[in-house]
Parts: sequence; structure tokens; C-alpha cells
Amino acid sequence: MLPMPKSPRTRAKVLDSKILYSGPVFGVRRDRVIEPGGVETTRDVVTHTGSVVVMPIFPNGDVLLIRQYRHSVGTFLWELVAGRIDPGESSLFAAKRELREETGYRARRFRKLLHLFPTPGFLSEFLDLYAAEGLIPGAATPEDDEKITARRFTRPELERLIRAGKLHDAKSVAALLYHLHFRRK
Repeated sequence: MLPMPKSPRTRAKVLDSKILYSGPVFGVRRDRVIEPGGVETTRDVVTHTGSVVVMPIFPNGDVLLIRQYRHSVGTFLWELVAGRIDPGESSLFAAKRELREETGYRARRFRKLLHLFPTPGFLSEFLDLYAAEGLIPGAATPEDDEKITARRFTRPELERLIRAGKLHDAKSVAALLYHLHFRRK
């Protein structure tokens, strides 16, 4: 674990906070703060309830990725199953729901792998990454705006895609690298 900086305060003192936008997926807030180092500044924060990322792992080590269109970047991406944590849900419940909705699979075991902040400079969203094992197939029930293709990838295929820069989804690359190189059974 990385050492935390020594400071009399570990959080900013909020002098003023104003909601600039509130939508169904995220909000935007402007805070005037004094940060732990004593700097007074204004910070714009995109607020988000958090998300889950699920890595479905088959007994032979294959991993299921999904492909879907991402309008914000204007292309289709291969990525792990993921979705927002709805208000009142635990991250584990959201992980189970997203796996079932996007792939049809259920899992006998979920293991939390990582807790990450994808863009902590301005985004409050966190990602809880889970491995899903003991997969049981079923029918997917994606949301109306989700057109998803699912495919199994072998470990060598995943490593080739990452090395070649062909996987562009950061949360998926981070989770896969952790799984492939740092986590041992």
C-alpha cells in the first residue's frame, strides 16, 4: 500500500458547493475548497454513483468480453461486462445484475479484485472489479439501447490484443492485466 502524505487534514474543507447539472447518469458540481495542502481553489466534479466491472472466467481460463457501440468515442469497443450501480444497490448485486443482463450468464462465485478511480482529477466515479466464476449460461436481457455481441477469448489472445494496443477500454485493460499477471489462484 502506498504511504499517505502527512497532513493535518486529509480532506478538503468545502467553502461553497453548487450543483451545475443533475442528470440520470451523472451530475456536475462546482466546489470552492481549501485542500489539505492549504491551497484554496475551485474544483468542478462530475458526480457518479459508481460502477461495476465483471470478468466472466471459464474453467479453462477463457474470459468473456462484450462488444458494443460507444457513442462518446464513436466506435465499437471490446470490453468486460460493466454498468452503473443503481441507487440502493450494493456493488456485488450490481455485478450479478449486469452479468445476467449483458451476457445471460450467472456465476456461482464472485471475487472482488480491485477498487479503482478511473479519472480522479474530476470524476467521483469508482469501479469495483469482480471475477465471476462457475458460470451458468442463460438468456441475456440487455437494455433497449444495448446491442451487445459476446465472445470468449483465450489468455494468449487477450495478451496479444493488449500488446498490440487493440483493446481501448481502460477498465478492461486494467482488470485483464491484473488477472493475467498479478493474480494467482
